[in-house]
Amino acid sequence: MFEAIVAGLSDYKVVLEPDENTPEWWAGAPSVVRGRDGAFYLAARMREGNSPRGLRGYEIRILRSADGREFEPINRLRREDAHVPGFERPALVTDPDTGRFKLYGCAGLERGWAILKFDDADDPAAFDAGTARPVIVAEYPDDGFSHVAGYKDPVVFWDGEQWRMFVIGYDRVERIHQFRSDDGESWEPVEPAPVIENDGWHNFYTRPASVLPMAVGYLFIYEGSHLSWRDPVYNIATGLAYTPDLESFVDLTPDEPLLTSTTPGDYHTWRYSHWMRVGDEVFVYFEAARPNSTNEIRLGVFPAEDRG
Repeated sequence: MFEAIVAGLSDYKVVLEPDENTPEWWAGAPSVVRGRDGAFYLAARMREGNSPRGLRGYEIRILRSADGREFEPINRLRREDAHVPGFERPALVTDPDTGRFKLYGCAGLERGWAILKFDDADDPAAFDAGTARPVIVAEYPDDGFSHVAGYKDPVVFWDGEQWRMFVIGYDRVERIHQFRSDDGESWEPVEPAPVIENDGWHNFYTRPASVLPMAVGYLFIYEGSHLSWRDPVYNIATGLAYTPDLESFVDLTPDEPLLTSTTPGDYHTWRYSHWMRVGDEVFVYFEAARPNSTNEIRLGVFPAEDRG
């Protein structure tokens, strides 16, 4: 059913490599949007391998491209300037009314992971790391029961009527939660949560990756890992689900992941993907493992009529 997608994404182009070709150094977590000028803008999380895990994302790098294939950096938002210990996945979108750019991120704060937002900008080159502020923070109940300890890795888009955000909710494992907003600033949770159960091959982590509008409904791209896999915290694969209304979801790949890294190595990581329609094709930007335990951002393309 998905052979054309797998084939198209196996024939990839490298978009961004890590700053050092050393294990645990990664370039990844891409989020891509097109401006009104037709240019492609990519936000990526750059990660070093020296700090403790969870604190290695040293920069959100913004890049620009005329064709979506060859990118040049135009902005660097450093963790020091945002006054956070480290970044994870960013989300870059445009306001449908004004065309201005919105940038979201996430970082571990004193009481767990929180979703951040930077001040909007007319040009992604103008985003200011110093404007980062929390917009979604986990609540800690006083009753001692299990609870979500933090939210991270936002996937943000405009559904035609309101903003939607899918995030990882962390409560010892990682599950998919959804929020919505009228203005992109104030967010409220959408029930039920989690969106997709942690089950089957993704019984350890189940996380949001991307949302691709279709003629009817949406293709919901998710990622996850199995408890038995080597280092399932980072050994992440990708599957597909379908939702007609962003409220109910059907897992299309319940038995095994659809996409894993095609290069040999200790990790089969294929995660943090962003899927977008470009003419009669679908561009997919994704983070994938290389043989020496580094990660890079790749681009694969497949015909739009095969998008599920």
